[in-house]
Amino acid sequence: MGRAVGGNASRGKSNVLAYAIQFLARVPATALGRTQPGGMRQKQKPTLFSSSAAALVRLYPVIYMQALWMVAAAFVFAVMSVCVKFASQDFNAAEIVFYRGLVSMVALWWLARHQGISLATRYPREHAWRSFVGVTSMGAWFYSIGHLPLATAATFNSMSSIWMAVFLIGQGLLLRHQLRRQPESHALRALPPFPWSLVATVALGFVGVILVLRPSAAPQEFVASAGGLIGGVFAAMAYMQVATLSRMGEPEARVVFYFALGSAVAGALAMCFTGVSAWPGWRALWLLPVGVLAAVAQVCMTAAYASASNSRNTLVVANLQYSGIVFAALLSLAMFGESVPLIGWAGIALIVASGALATALRSRG
Repeated sequence: MGRAVGGNASRGKSNVLAYAIQFLARVPATALGRTQPGGMRQKQKPTLFSSSAAALVRLYPVIYMQALWMVAAAFVFAVMSVCVKFASQDFNAAEIVFYRGLVSMVALWWLARHQGISLATRYPREHAWRSFVGVTSMGAWFYSIGHLPLATAATFNSMSSIWMAVFLIGQGLLLRHQLRRQPESHALRALPPFPWSLVATVALGFVGVILVLRPSAAPQEFVASAGGLIGGVFAAMAYMQVATLSRMGEPEARVVFYFALGSAVAGALAMCFTGVSAWPGWRALWLLPVGVLAAVAQVCMTAAYASASNSRNTLVVANLQYSGIVFAALLSLAMFGESVPLIGWAGIALIVASGALATALRSRG
């Protein structure tokens, strides 16, 4: 009952805000119009205020839903990371990946059937690549969760925007090299300007990484930190592939189902090398919320990127992923008593700022 009241109140607040914006958009053109001596209202041209408010009216539902999907995904991922940390006390990363995929497959099969969505796809190769990079990222992230504070692991996993900027810089350097090899004089004039601002942003992000790692960190944390960084690289590839599949018209449930299938297969193969842990009894129940929450978070994240119809909306979605660091830090402190030193928080702040700037620069081309 309490949830229903809270949901109605939330919807009521959002509707009131939307109506207020719509009212403000109409005020300058009607109620605030100049009155002529005869009592007739003089029509005004739209002012900057009214035009901005009208644009906000059009963008409000889109931005609101994108923000809601991405913040929800960040929160659910943070809660899932708590379950992963508990499960990592009894299972290795390969086992968690396997059971996570297995549980998610069942949940997504039910969701697809409930929504009347067929799981057959015309793009198996694209789904296979998304599963490969996604599973690699997830396995590295799960390993880092088991050996690092949740806020630190979440920060490394959220570096996808910085790694995307690194990919773009590499592509730009390759393009400049190819153009310079052309004998035509117009090729030199066609050289794009070197993205110094993007390079400086990436450098700022890696300064943050150094502060997070700090020389005083325990040696075993460096291996987990390296795993977190590798997970961020593959997470960037996974996000780009999710956007590609969305543009192909693949529904969220189908995209996440094949990722869950790939997780189960990859986890089972990895278990052949890592071995199988002794069954811990009731503590194995932590694997159930890992799979369910992962499916929910993946659907929310895929919906957020799928609803980003242009670069500006993608910028909003990409930057809101950093809210997961705050959620992870709060849960880490409350559940495990883990705290990040001040120098670590300074590094996290630099990484977040670098990621936001890199996303903004990429959206501007």
